[in-house]
Amino acid sequence: MSEKSPFVVSSDWLEQRLSEPGLSIIDASWYLPAQNRDPRAEYDAAHIPGAVFFDQDQIADHSSGLPHTIPSETDFEQEVSSMGVTAGDTIVVYDGPGMYTAPRVWWLFRIMGADKVFVLDGGLDRWKAEGRPVTAEVTKIAPSTFIAKRNMNGVASFQKMREIVGDGSVQIADARGPGRFSGEEPEPRAGMRSGHMPGARNVPVASLSQNGELKDIDALKKVFDEAGVDLSKPVVTSCGSGVTAAVITLALQSLGHKDNLLYDGSWSEWGSRADTPVETGPAQAGKAK
Repeated sequence: MSEKSPFVVSSDWLEQRLSEPGLSIIDASWYLPAQNRDPRAEYDAAHIPGAVFFDQDQIADHSSGLPHTIPSETDFEQEVSSMGVTAGDTIVVYDGPGMYTAPRVWWLFRIMGADKVFVLDGGLDRWKAEGRPVTAEVTKIAPSTFIAKRNMNGVASFQKMREIVGDGSVQIADARGPGRFSGEEPEPRAGMRSGHMPGARNVPVASLSQNGELKDIDALKKVFDEAGVDLSKPVVTSCGSGVTAAVITLALQSLGHKDNLLYDGSWSEWGSRADTPVETGPAQAGKAK
């Protein structure tokens, strides 16, 4: 069998462990307005038994002026403790279609100090299609305390991105679709220029998964190679607002790549400013250099 990421679990694996103590299940679904899906309403109507809902718009730094940026340690602790989650739990995160927004919360928990964090392959849509149990019952939450140890070493700031774009010292992998990356399609948020950061490579989030599952190790290597990303060198991931960039981060870390950052502000920050360089057109063809 093809080797899979150590950070994903199957529906079978999760269903067999639903009643185990120390397991926390997180619904991290989030959608763009054009997708016409209400994640909270879908959670209320049907979720995996025992799951709690993680609101990516609510659990964020609202002072940044950007969508769902990394919250403070204190805010994260308060929100996640109220969900009954502790840093020592085995945490399984899922979203609707699979490998879309769950990796962002996987990444958040990891930078906040949790180390047993996984993403459900196939998401809730597959879980339901396979006839696995769902419920509309309110999840009973036991009192708990999540003690966060926030590590920002894996996060790229705006100033850091200025340096990276200026000197080309770190490869940039952009998860947006090819049309948005090239500038041929408008951004979904008003007031943003189209295009990409100079030197960036396009690694569309859809290229990393198949039917809601993260591709196997060999297939992931091929995706990065075809995009011109050299896995022996540093990489910073980006997207529209820092959510799907985490799918690239998950893929990189699944391959054992350790020298990677995630640009939290992503295109919501870079593309909305008038003082940042922007390129249009597709990424340059060719293998990683």
